[in-house]
Amino acid sequence: MDLNNFLDLKNESKNIGNEMYQLTKEFFPICRSITGDGVRETLEIIKKHIPIETHEIPTGTKVFDWIVPKEWNINDAYISDSSGKKVVDFKDSNLHILNYSIPQDTEMSFDELKKHLFSIPEQPDDIPYVTSYYNENWGFCLEHNRLLKMKNEMYKVVVDSKLENGFLTYGEFLIKGESKDEILISTYVCHPSMCNDNLSGIVVATALAKYLKNFNLKYSIRFLFIPETIGAITWISQNEEKMKNIKHGLVLTCIGDRGKFVYKKTRMGNAEIDNTVIKILQKSNSDFEIIDFYPWGSDERQFSSPGFNLPVGSLMRSIPNREITKEYHTSADNLDFMSKKSLLDSFEKYFLIIEELEKNFEEQKSNSNNSQKKLIHNQEDYYLNINPKCEPQLGKYQLYENFGGQYDTEKKYMKNAIFWVLNLSDGFHSLKEISKRSNLELKLVQTATKLLETKKLVMRKTNVNP
Repeated sequence: MDLNNFLDLKNESKNIGNEMYQLTKEFFPICRSITGDGVRETLEIIKKHIPIETHEIPTGTKVFDWIVPKEWNINDAYISDSSGKKVVDFKDSNLHILNYSIPQDTEMSFDELKKHLFSIPEQPDDIPYVTSYYNENWGFCLEHNRLLKMKNEMYKVVVDSKLENGFLTYGEFLIKGESKDEILISTYVCHPSMCNDNLSGIVVATALAKYLKNFNLKYSIRFLFIPETIGAITWISQNEEKMKNIKHGLVLTCIGDRGKFVYKKTRMGNAEIDNTVIKILQKSNSDFEIIDFYPWGSDERQFSSPGFNLPVGSLMRSIPNREITKEYHTSADNLDFMSKKSLLDSFEKYFLIIEELEKNFEEQKSNSNNSQKKLIHNQEDYYLNINPKCEPQLGKYQLYENFGGQYDTEKKYMKNAIFWVLNLSDGFHSLKEISKRSNLELKLVQTATKLLETKKLVMRKTNVNP
């Protein structure tokens, strides 16, 4: 079947929407993390719909500045009070456990226990999602109202988990087109029971692959189902040759809620994928917002690191940030937060984007958007990222919080400056240019640069060619 008439698929739209919603319900109870059986179970379900190939990369494998971590699995976890009643139970919600918690079987006072409890006072009825992937620790996440009801007494703490050598697992599916040139569709499979972030990305990507494989395509289309950040870094490190074929890319995340479409542009800002997505959104009758690239978020930042600079954007709905939506990284991101209509609408937009890229295949092939500008002056400070292929593991340089998923406003601006300096330290952007593009004060950018320089993550470029 030729991909030249989207109406061919319109007759099946109701079925597609139902399929995606039912698949979301099937995924929802699974406790996922960046490694472990939860990821494998998720990939096995995807295999029922599309013929993905799974890959397992052993613990200890060096992937650029990172190391594939130990594999984590969990059977049970709970806190019980002095009467034996379970006051927090992993079996009620897999968000109750600090993801990657190490084993525990002990008793402790409430004062001791409080150091290991996480809640959101501003959202007292929601369980936060918190992780500790690269710093061995343990903890429980709970509603703040539940925390307030806990008494000053002794508690039994049990975490029946394993953290041991194993594998990082990811899935991959390539639809071969007439050309080796590829469109990349990437989504992540590591979050536990949260629907919009990111079961929505998984189910839309699965549906796209399921229906696109029946068409005769000019582009090849590569689908990745990977753990966020470490999975993308691992895949890239194992597949640098394949990266050369990627001409357009999108990261699927937070695409199932009822909010308006938000498109995060590529690092270059004017790539063909940017123009295509904007064109499709403009032709729709729905509200949307276009935002410039920023060097944090999901895996677009790895594909767009200075060592690769691939044209990879992200078409979302609500921006994944607790400042934007209170459901982000909490138990409120449940099936009620998702919309079958939104899932179908998102599927259709992605389908139309691919259809448009196919229509313009020959024109796109002749244009190159991956060129770097030439430097024309040497009066300002230019820096080079010493590890330009994907972002460095900031935690091992004491530049990142130990607990992921926590929102700390006090550190936000310095973190942002660090990400911007790393991403734009390519020898082509001065510190003044980084300040302007990031909308951060030059002094803050300079401070972040000096900090990164002391950590030997960036170095001054002394010779700037005219």
